[in-house]
Amino acid sequence: MEHIQHHFSRVAPRYRQLRTTDSAPVLYIVQYLQHLPKIVAADFGCGTGRYPLKLFQYLGNRLFLYCIDNNREMLAQLQGYLKRHHIRNLKVLNHHAEDTSLQDNSLDCVFTFNAIHHFRSEKFFAQASRILKNNGLLFIYTRFRSQNARTIWGRYFPEFSRKETRLYEMPEIKRVLSGFPELAITDIKYFRFPRVASLDWLLNQARHHHYSTFSLYREEEFRTALKQFEKNLMTHFRDVNRIHWVDENVMLVVRKLRWN
Repeated sequence: MEHIQHHFSRVAPRYRQLRTTDSAPVLYIVQYLQHLPKIVAADFGCGTGRYPLKLFQYLGNRLFLYCIDNNREMLAQLQGYLKRHHIRNLKVLNHHAEDTSLQDNSLDCVFTFNAIHHFRSEKFFAQASRILKNNGLLFIYTRFRSQNARTIWGRYFPEFSRKETRLYEMPEIKRVLSGFPELAITDIKYFRFPRVASLDWLLNQARHHHYSTFSLYREEEFRTALKQFEKNLMTHFRDVNRIHWVDENVMLVVRKLRWN
């Protein structure tokens, strides 16, 4: 995990510019929370604040958010970013997702966006179960391994799918959740995002390691793979200024049931 920490520390200053942030999953969450006049929540793996900002934009002052990440550089970027947007209804915690100081039965909901594959899932679910109120909701926004394999990177960047073993498939998540009978999946929403970008833009993304997967390559191995990626795209796309693909994600909605 040390090299992953180094990766996030290195990319923190430009992380928001490198990653795409979609509104659709937040709008989906908002539908579930319409009835709550006040929302106390936590975002685990909050990074530099991309999704926390969107949550505040759509939920406004109803939301108080604990922003939790184990990387100090990412949290420093988050604090400056949300302060510039005049957001104060938050508390920043430099914690691991599997070990927080939040009180038992204290949260209306827990969010995690594109981060659960960095957690030890059993311990994370144990934390979520502990800190959620009865009937509270856990929103898990992620990408399955099979979805990852269908991205522009999975299809054309050598070894990308083989190296990215941290992502889950649905049966694996269900298997871990089976150990927590008080946590029940109540909804599954699939998202598809058509993308278009130039070859130069894609190469720049990879060079700046916008996905932590690239930190799993040795330096020379990455350079060789990047060259082959460029060749692959030039072979398969007639117009390298308009390369089309579809990104896929999934949202799992998990409810904490009353449990005696």
